[in-house]
Amino acid sequence: MDGADLIPVQCNANVPNCPPPNPQFAYVDPADVQPYFQLAEQYTFADRMFQTNQGPSFPAHQYIISGTSAPAANSNLFVSGNPPTTLPTSGCLAPPGTTVLLIDPDGQESSSQYPCFEHPTLTDLLSQKGLSWRYYSPLAVPIWTAPNAIQHMCGPNAEPPNATECLGADWMNNVVLSTPQNRAPVLTDIANGNLPTVSWVIPTGSASDHPTSTEGPSWVAAVVNAIGHSQHWSNTAIFITWDDWGGWYDHVSPPKPRNSYEYGFRVPLVVVSPYARRGYISHVQHDFGSILKFIEVTFGLPSLGYADAPADDLSDCFDYSQRPRPFQTINAPLDADYFVHDTRPPQPPDDD
Repeated sequence: MDGADLIPVQCNANVPNCPPPNPQFAYVDPADVQPYFQLAEQYTFADRMFQTNQGPSFPAHQYIISGTSAPAANSNLFVSGNPPTTLPTSGCLAPPGTTVLLIDPDGQESSSQYPCFEHPTLTDLLSQKGLSWRYYSPLAVPIWTAPNAIQHMCGPNAEPPNATECLGADWMNNVVLSTPQNRAPVLTDIANGNLPTVSWVIPTGSASDHPTSTEGPSWVAAVVNAIGHSQHWSNTAIFITWDDWGGWYDHVSPPKPRNSYEYGFRVPLVVVSPYARRGYISHVQHDFGSILKFIEVTFGLPSLGYADAPADDLSDCFDYSQRPRPFQTINAPLDADYFVHDTRPPQPPDDD
C-alpha cells in the first residue's frame, strides 16, 4: 500500500497535457460519470469488490469467464501479463513467438508461454445444461475478448501458433462481434427479445473508461436502458464492473492473499435488477468469482473450482421478497442509437 507517490511518471519536454505530480492520487468528478452515480444510488453498489487477480486486463478477462488465468486445468501457475500491445492479435491467434508472463506460487514471474490456454470455463457449464449464452465484443482479437485465448472456445483454424481465425462451434454460435452495419449487436438483440440466458458485454476502447475515452457512462446506460425497457427486465440481473483497478491508489487493502496472484485492489461493482436492494451499499467481500458463483447458484451449475469456489454469491445485494421495481430511465449524454449506428471502426484496448 505504501510508495504510490514513488511511482515514476514521465513526460517528454514540451508535450501538452502532461500529468500533474503524483497523478496516481486522483478522484473522478461525479458530473463526468453521472449515469454511474444514478445507477449506484437507485440500486446496489459494492464497496468491497476486489479484482480477483492483481492485473492486468488480459488475465482479468480470463477470470471473468472462468475464475482463473491458469494456462491449463491443473496448473499451479497463473498468466499475469498482457501480450505485447503492438500486436494486432492475441490469444490463440497471436503470431509465433508471442509470450505472456506466468507467476508461480512464490510470486516469481520467471517463465512465460504462448497465450493460448485450455481449461474449463463457465460457458462450458452453461452449454452442458442447455442454457444459452453469448459473448458480445467489438473485435475478435484484442486482449479483452477472452474466448480467443481458450483453445476449445476459439477452435483455431490451424494448430497454434499458426492459426489466423477462430472457427469453433462456441465461437461461431456464441461470440457476437460488431459489424459496420451494427456496432452494438447486444442492443439490437435486447430490442428484438433475443437476449440469451447469460451474456458478457465488452465495450469498445472509446467506451472503456480508459484515459481519453469519455463514452463509457453513456454506453453502460444504453445497455441498462435497453434491458430496462424490454421484456427482459423482470428477470434480469446486471453486474457492472471493471476488469482491473488501473494503477490508482486505494486506501483499502486487498484481502489476505489466497495465493501469489490473488487478490488485486478494489474495482467498482453496481448491481442492477428489479430485485436489487434500493440504495444499498454492500460491505461484503466480493470478487470476479462472485459473479460466476451467482450464475452457478442461480442456474444450479456445479463449481468450476477456481475463484468461484471460495467466493460469495452476491446474495446480500438482492431482496427477492420485495415487489419488483419498475425501471426508471438512466439519463446519459448519448443514447442507444448513437452506439448502434456509430460509423467509427471499433477501437482496440490501449493497455500497456
